[in-house]
Amino acid sequence: MSLSISWNELPRAEWDAAHGRAGASYQQDWAYGVALKAASPGVAILRAAVARADGSLVALAQIVARPFAMVARFALCTHGPAWVGAVTAGEKRETYRLLRKSLPHGWPRLLVFTPNEAAGDAEGLSGMSRVMTGDATVLIDLKQDEAALRGAMESSWRNKLSKAERSDLVLQKSGLKPAQYRWLIDAEIKQRQKRGYRAMPLELTETWQDAKAEGAKGDRGAGLAVFRADMGRDPAAGMLFLIHGSRATYHVGWTSEAGRDNAAHNLILWAAMKDLKARGVASLDLGGVNTQSGAGIARFKLETGGAVLQRAGAYV
Repeated sequence: MSLSISWNELPRAEWDAAHGRAGASYQQDWAYGVALKAASPGVAILRAAVARADGSLVALAQIVARPFAMVARFALCTHGPAWVGAVTAGEKRETYRLLRKSLPHGWPRLLVFTPNEAAGDAEGLSGMSRVMTGDATVLIDLKQDEAALRGAMESSWRNKLSKAERSDLVLQKSGLKPAQYRWLIDAEIKQRQKRGYRAMPLELTETWQDAKAEGAKGDRGAGLAVFRADMGRDPAAGMLFLIHGSRATYHVGWTSEAGRDNAAHNLILWAAMKDLKARGVASLDLGGVNTQSGAGIARFKLETGGAVLQRAGAYV
């Protein structure tokens, strides 16, 4: 088998195109690296492309590296590598070997992979040690038609959606100027502080949008979709999604008591599914499920009818 690896050489346009074909996570999107670097100048963003002898791509790997304990270096490939097209188990093993051997980051170092695959599908990890169990998320296949999407919902979820559709909620797609969705970010900040959970840092949202627009000839909607539902003059709920290639990920959500009573998030998520599908997004990642600390949110996501992905874990 003859695979080669290059670091920080693949042009952005080619990276973005391959990332889209791979249906990869936002953590492997070029724009995510740009946003992280802007927020933390001390980190290094290392981008690898692994190819066959004929030049066809096997994998992309965006790795975030930073100093650790003053004497070592820590590098993390989150939800990667991103496999481009059909890849054999042997090619996966060789990709991991090349990444570990040639990482352009000095020693001593620790390189951690958290594949965006279930344990049974994460081939190529033999010889590596799992140091942490994987998280879980729910994926909705937007390639289905609308009837199939709605039919896959649990009856309780679908009934709440019908209730929301009959309510006085007014649904709208929000503008994409930061000032137009800042209210949702502020509400999410308060919500995270109250509930004590973490996700992609909210301050990266605008930087992410800027970076996606830069790669899309200034299109401010290339990386975000924002929806809100109002009750009278007041916002009742909102949701913000990150768009990355052929995939989107739920990022921010908030609802008021009135929104909760009228199932506003059911209404918004259904509208988002239809909107994202119409713009060519093939898969929607609902952003993780935690049945212990976030049982209510987990139930909401699980009842959409999406498929649960239990990721393999963290490997060194």
